[in-house]
Amino acid sequence: MANTPQARKRIRRNERRAEVNTNRVSRIRTFIKKVEAAIAGGDKTAAAEALKAAQPELARGVSRGVLHKNTASRKMSRLSKRVSAL
Repeated sequence: MANTPQARKRIRRNERRAEVNTNRVSRIRTFIKKVEAAIAGGDKTAAAEALKAAQPELARGVSRGVLHKNTASRKMSRLSKRVSAL
């Protein structure tokens, strides 16, 4: 268990940050699922719109430090490839 005041503060802070980051990742996953649902439905315009909304969310995840930049880039690339193939 943490004995120093700094370590106790760090534990409190880490718990808050973990909750915020979990919400951020969940939000990104929701946007990605909307794109995948539109792709599965075969609606190219809806898929393109959903992708347009998802790309800034992925970029925001990278800037906030919850996603690695290559991971976000890979996800964007694969989604856009699938949308353009419709």
